[in-house]
Amino acid sequence: MVEDLNMIYDELKDSNNKSIEHYEVALRKIRAGKASPAMLQGVMVEYYGSPTPLNQVANVNTMDARTITVQPFEKSILDDLMKAIINANLGFAPQSNGESVLINVPALTEERRKELAKKAKAEAENAKVATRNNRKDAMDMVKSLKDDGLSEDMQKDAESEIQNLTNSFAARIDTMLADKEKDIMTI
Repeated sequence: MVEDLNMIYDELKDSNNKSIEHYEVALRKIRAGKASPAMLQGVMVEYYGSPTPLNQVANVNTMDARTITVQPFEKSILDDLMKAIINANLGFAPQSNGESVLINVPALTEERRKELAKKAKAEAENAKVATRNNRKDAMDMVKSLKDDGLSEDMQKDAESEIQNLTNSFAARIDTMLADKEKDIMTI
């Protein structure tokens, strides 16, 4: 029984770590005013008929705090790069100089900062919902072990441990959100 409980705890931790990793990726996509190659991380480019991540067909760098440069490995895909960046709906207006794509990252207005903070909160809530779903799954597994002979005391202890794990992951999400909000609201 103890091995079964430890397996449930490990599964819960793994699932919650995946939820937090997903949340970190979502936060990276929310820009906080400074240019960063991570802003283009989810952009897919049509390359020889198949969608390919931008960073596999071009070098993505920052020229300064407000400019991202995208240098394609092949000049022939320059137009496709620009189309992909526009279609990614990131709010950028890419410009081509014939060799590479330049993206000026505009300074954020107060209104836009508040919008981004709301978006970060929504992503945090999605991450918390995922951890609560993971908790429910773990609780269901413990209840099924009760049918297999798990004592009531062990069940209560296991449920308490599952709740403590869930609370610790929720606290991590809150900390990450607070850091991101501070980053967004800093001018």
